[in-house]
Amino acid sequence: MYNYIMLFGKIEYLNLLPFHVFMKRFVSNNPAKMSMEYKKNVPAAINRLFQRRAVDAAFISSVTAKKHPHVNLGIIAKNHVQSVLVIPDKANKSDKESASSNVLANILDISGEVLIGDKALRYALHNPEYIDLAEVWSKKYNLPFVFALLCYHKDKNLYKRVERAFLKQKVKIPQYILHQASVRTDIKQKDILQYLRLISYKLDAKAKLGLKKFYKLS
Repeated sequence: MYNYIMLFGKIEYLNLLPFHVFMKRFVSNNPAKMSMEYKKNVPAAINRLFQRRAVDAAFISSVTAKKHPHVNLGIIAKNHVQSVLVIPDKANKSDKESASSNVLANILDISGEVLIGDKALRYALHNPEYIDLAEVWSKKYNLPFVFALLCYHKDKNLYKRVERAFLKQKVKIPQYILHQASVRTDIKQKDILQYLRLISYKLDAKAKLGLKKFYKLS
C-alpha cells in the first residue's frame, strides 16, 4: 500500500457526471491509500492547468490533447449532442469556455455564436433555432466527434485501470447527485438522463478516425 493523492482537473459539465460518480467509487475502493483532489473549472481553463502541470490528469479538449498522452476515454458524440451549438442569428462569437468547439465551428464554416456545455443544453431544450455542431460533423463525415480526451502526465498504468474499470460497468447516478445536478444547472432530471444517452466515452476505432480527421482539418 502507498499514499497517493491524484490531482484531477474537473470540468463540472453534465457530460462528465457519470465519470465523476465512477471516480468517487474507484478512489474509495482502490486497495492503495488513494485520495483525489479536484481543481474545478471550464474546459479552456482546465487545458491551461494541465499544460502547467497544475493537475495530474484531466479531460482535455481534443485540440490541446494532441500533444499529450491519453487513454482510450473521451467525451464523444456519435451524432447530435445538444451541448455544442451555434446560434446562427447572432454575431460571430467564440465561447471562451471552449477550445475544440470553436475550432469545429470554423472547420464546418458555420457562422454565429458558439455555445457549449450546460448553458448550451439549457438553450437547446427551450429554443429550436440552433445548429448542433456534432450533428453537422456526423452528417458530413459519417464519423463521431471527439471533444476531449482523458490525458495524464504520469502513472499511465493507473489511468489504464481507470479506463478498463469505467468502460466495463454501467454507472448508475444516485438520485441525490442527480437532484444536485438538476438544481445546479436548472435542467430537469429527466432531461439530464436523456442528454447523457447522447454521450459516449469509449475511444473506439471509429472515434479515432473522427479524431484523426479533426486533426487533419484543424
